[in-house]
Parts: sequence; structure tokens; C-alpha cells
Amino acid sequence: MPRDNFAEPREQEVSGATVIARALLAQDVKYMFGIVGIPVTEIALAAQELGIRYIGMRNEQAACYAASAIGYLTGRPGVCLVVSGPGLIHALGGMANANINCWPLIVIGGSCERNQEAMGAFQEFPQVEACRLYSKFSARPASIETIPFVIEKAVRNSIYGRPGACYVDIPADFVTRQVDVSSIKFKECCLPPPISMADTSAVNMAASVIRNAKQPLLIIGKGAAYAHAEENIQKLVEQCNLPFLPTPMGKGVVPDNHPNCVGAARSRALKYADVIVLFGARLNWILHFGLPPRYHPHVKFIQVDICAEELGNNVRPAVTLLGNINAVTQQLLEQFDKTPWQYPTETRWWKALKEKMESNEAISKELASKKSLPMNYYTVFYHIQEQLPRDCFIVSEGANTMDIGRTVLQNYFPRHRLDAGTFGIMGVGLGFAIAAALVAKDRNPKQRVICVEGDSAFGFSGMEVETICRYNLPIILLVVNNNGIYQGINTDTWKEMLKFHDATTRAPPVCLLPNAHYEQVMTAFGGKGYFVQTPEDLQKSLRQTLANTTEPSLINIMIEPQSTRKAQATSFCSCSASSLYNRWRRWGQTSRLRIQVDLLQQ
Repeated sequence: MPRDNFAEPREQEVSGATVIARALLAQDVKYMFGIVGIPVTEIALAAQELGIRYIGMRNEQAACYAASAIGYLTGRPGVCLVVSGPGLIHALGGMANANINCWPLIVIGGSCERNQEAMGAFQEFPQVEACRLYSKFSARPASIETIPFVIEKAVRNSIYGRPGACYVDIPADFVTRQVDVSSIKFKECCLPPPISMADTSAVNMAASVIRNAKQPLLIIGKGAAYAHAEENIQKLVEQCNLPFLPTPMGKGVVPDNHPNCVGAARSRALKYADVIVLFGARLNWILHFGLPPRYHPHVKFIQVDICAEELGNNVRPAVTLLGNINAVTQQLLEQFDKTPWQYPTETRWWKALKEKMESNEAISKELASKKSLPMNYYTVFYHIQEQLPRDCFIVSEGANTMDIGRTVLQNYFPRHRLDAGTFGIMGVGLGFAIAAALVAKDRNPKQRVICVEGDSAFGFSGMEVETICRYNLPIILLVVNNNGIYQGINTDTWKEMLKFHDATTRAPPVCLLPNAHYEQVMTAFGGKGYFVQTPEDLQKSLRQTLANTTEPSLINIMIEPQSTRKAQATSFCSCSASSLYNRWRRWGQTSRLRIQVDLLQQ
């Protein structure tokens, strides 16, 4: 047969999938997460051929969480690759979380062929328009030739200014179509974000306000961690002897065991400080909007942020310092170098903070020392803290699990804690842990990732255990199991309750199946599983998992279903806890079952 009858691709031709992969590689993108299918499978294959690491996940939302965590940990966006329609819709939660957390992320979504638009094509959806609500930049390249331009712009938008999510839409006919390689103009890697500095007069004013403070406080947010401001902030803390309070993901910018850390006296520090300096922390719900009664009515805020729109949000600040957090901190240090000043140690403010810290720590230790079974949260976390490596990543989510865990589990390095974040979103844990494990594997193979989950939170993305085992990531999952959301009930109560009634009408909405064996999810995929009910079992299983650096493990830790945090001076709950309590109390009276529910407090 004549050779001319064979349709062999010419060497000078390249597919749209390869153009996408080359464009990403040119922008120093190293990680891609997703679930393949029509029409994006070829994109994943092309990325792997060029050395981009592809991690296939079990749910697009978890893939998006993982890609966004890569952006936070490395400063370069991870890519989430999804199919059209439902695949993209599943990823929107991760995009929203990245945008609100201010983490770089690129989502690449396949879409229907252009000649089928508006015809009811397979999984057709207005993807570019939908993603504009969840991203900084959302676009579809006009041609294969313009793909490198759009991808460079997406990467640049994701890391410049306040970081966030960006979306690139790829029509199905672009993926496999061949074009002449000479027609493609690949863009050079975008430059690192420019370093902006605050106005000198504002820096002088901020230094003056700090010097005149009677009860100063620094609040260190995850923006400071992302800006790699740890060295300058710790120098400022020590040079000026200032008390500091880390936000959840600001933990570790200055080590939690630093003598100036007042995390154990959080409420008192916020309520009575007269000058508060915010380093990359926002006055949102996590910091109670900066408003009384959680703050002194006349407190002076000094805001340090890279985003001008954030300055003055909710509270009128005394001074605003617009710029890169690390650079602005250096400017403040220069002011205190010119005219040295240090806040005195022997003040009523330091004394009040230390007394409250000692009091709260004593209460926590008393709770941790209780020998009764099932265990409470504090007993569990104190035993965990005893064995954790100092340089481990701690990933955490859940209600009491996350809130109590962050007060006990210490962080000593920046960007080593990942949790539900500003969006307060559940289901992020396993995706974050996978991202952290990949980064750790590349930087320090001996570094461990400890993922601490509530049993409810684990359920959101539990099938990612298979992903963890498939890629053999030595992640230690700790499921703190209280049989419910906030609180659960024990096995005997559950059986009695359902003896004569249907679960849909009698089971409290907060309850999950008692004594669920989540560790068997791990063993089903080849990892190690442990079911523990005593402190001794917990200590033993932790020793074994920390010694085993070659495979993942899950420790299912049973605790008292009614266990909660220690009582707080100020109550706070994101849901109507009192309403729920009254409904459950009335139900308990009519059914002759008494389920006592301690309200979630903070």
C-alpha cells in the first residue's frame, strides 16, 4: 500500500493539550490535581509527559482544595483540572475557598465544542460566566494560539495583589486539534509579584502609636505567613517586647512556645488591648469584626495589608500601612532601630495576660489529666502533642476538634498549619493533607503530615483515603470520633432510641452512627488502621505510625460523645444553639430519653 495513504502527524504539529501543558510549565506550575474524563484526559497526559505532577483525586472539590493549598505553601498556583458542567460545578467550592482565603489557584475546565454551543451539548454550562463570581479572572482563549497568553495572565492574576483563584475555559475541540507549532508564541514566566512599601509618614505614625500604647497587641494572620514575614515579625516582637496573638493559620510565624505568645489568653488580649497591629489579619468573623464587646470601644487599630480595599473594613483604623507585609515590617523595624524602644515587661498588662494564660492552661491540663473513659478532647490532644514532631504539618478541621486542637497542638514553623480558614469550610482536610505531603516529599521526605479530623469533617472527603494510599503518601489521619456533629450519643442510647421509632423522625440531626470504624476505610486500601479507646492505646498507635514512614495510617479515636471545650467567658455560636437545645430537650421529655447538649461556646 502506498505510504501516502497513512495519516501520520507531522512533527511540526502540536495538539491543544500539549500547548496547555507547555504554557503551564513555562509559568513554573509544578502540580496538577483533578479527575479526568471528556474532554480533559489528554491535558493530564500531556502535563505528565512534560514533568508536571498529576494527582488524580476522587472528587473535584477535594482536588480544588489540594491545588489551592499548593498555592499557599509554595507561592505558585496549583492547577485543578476538571471536566465540563458538573465537574466544574463541584470545583466551585474550592474556588470560592481559595478566593476568600487569598490563595493562588488555577482551575482549568473543559467545555463543550464551540460548534455545539446553545444546542444542548453534553454537560453544556455557562462556565466562564459562572466562575466570575468565584475568581479574580475568568476567560476562554479565542484560539489555541492564544492559550499561552491567557494562562500567563491567569497565573499572574492569581499571585499579584491579593492572591486568589483564576479560571481558564478550554473547549473540547481545542484539546485534540493539531496546529502548527510555529504559530504558538509561548509567554515567558511572569515576574514575581512586585514588592510594595507603605508611605513613610504612615510608618512613622504607626511607630509613634505603638510607642504610646499602654496595652499593645500584635495579631499575626495567615497573610503574614504567605508573605514569608516570619523573620522580621519575630525580630519586631523581640526587639520591642510586644505580646502577640496568632490567628489559626498565623500560628508558627512566631513559634507558639515563644514567651510573648498570648494565645492562651486570647479573649482577654482582644478585649483590653488599647493598640492592636494587624499583620495580614482581617477584621472579619474570626476576629469578631473588631467591634465591642470583644474589643475595647476606643482601641486603635494599625492595619498592615497588601489590599487597599481591606483597610478600614468594619472599623476605622488609626493608621493604615498599605504594602507587602514583610517589607512594611522591615520599615517598622528601621524606625525602631533609629530610636530604640521596648515595651516594659513589668506592667499591669503583661501581668494580667500571664495570669490569664496560667489560669486557662491549668484548666486545660486538669481536663487533660482526667482518667475517665471515654476520653475527652483535651486528653486526646495532650497525648498527641507529646509525640508530634516539631516540624510536622498540622492539618485540621471540624468544630470542637479544630477549635480545641489549635489551642493544644503547637506550631513552630510558618505555613505548617492548614485548617478550615476564613470560609470556615468543612471537607478541606484530606485535600490539604495531600498537598502538604507532596510539598514535604519534595522538600524534606522525612517531614510528616498529621491530619486531625472530626468524624463529621472526615465524612466530607473520606474517599480521598484511596488517593492517599494510591500515591503512598505517609499521612497520619487522626479521626477524633464523638459520634456526631458538635456532639453525638452513645451506642446504648442510639439502640434504645430506635427500638420503637424510625431514625428519620427520632435521631437528633447532630448524631452520626455510633462507634463507626473509620480505620477500616484505611485498611481497605492497604494502609494501617487503629481503633483506640484509651490513652495507652492512643500513645502506642501514635508511636507505631510515627515510626512507619513508608505508608499512610488512620487512628480512629473514640471520645465521650458529650465532650466539649472548656467553658468560655463569652459565648459564640454560628448556629442557633439555644434553639436546637430547646428542641432536643422537648423531644427528650416526650420520648423519655434525656440527651443533654452542652452548647458550643467560644
